[in-house]
Parts: sequence; structure tokens; C-alpha cells
Amino acid sequence: MKPATAAKKLDVYLPATPAEFQANAITRAELAALQEDPPQWLKDLRKNGPHPKNLVAAKLGVSIAGLSRGGVTEALTTEQIDALLEEKPEWLVAERESFQAVLIEQRRLKAVRAEQAREG
Repeated sequence: MKPATAAKKLDVYLPATPAEFQANAITRAELAALQEDPPQWLKDLRKNGPHPKNLVAAKLGVSIAGLSRGGVTEALTTEQIDALLEEKPEWLVAERESFQAVLIEQRRLKAVRAEQAREG
């Protein structure tokens, strides 16, 4: 598989991976080995970042679109994420509230559909 696909499956930011990882195709066996027994570089990336947008959004409790609206366009390190959580800028507070409202509505709709399926 392409390095970008492997990085996505490993939940790491591709440009932060070693050059050898970025330059070579990754087999499924190699990916499984990386997941099962991650090398130090992978452990460090997962712990400290920089993290891909999907993980940044999850750690901040917002959507990826919310990150963009907040002006976050680059990968962030764990330290930067922690700083944002501590500072609580207005955009982050608003996006977190909005994201929670969306999740609540999704759960409500799922429950309604499940009820309709039982009655149906």
C-alpha cells in the first residue's frame, strides 16, 4: 500500500514519519508488524505528534471542519493541543458546543430509526 494509506491506518501524520517510510510501499505484513510492535519513532509520533487532523479534532472534541473554521490548518503536536485545551479560545468553545449538539442529534435520530424499525 502507499505510505499515505499506511500512515492513515497507523493514525500518524505522514510528513512526520521517517523518509524511508514515506518513500517505500508498505505491505500488509509490514503494517501488521508496525501495529503489533511499533518502533520507537512510531511510539513517539503517537505520543507527541504532530498528529493528523482527524486525531487533532478528536482530542479537541470538534469536527475537522471546526478545526478549519478555527484557523487550524496544520498538524498539531500534543503540546499544542494541550495548550489550546488550557487556553480555551472562543472558537474552540463554540466548536465543541456545536459538535456536541450534532452528536446528540445523531444519537436521537439513531434511536428514532431503531424504534421505527422495531415497530415497522
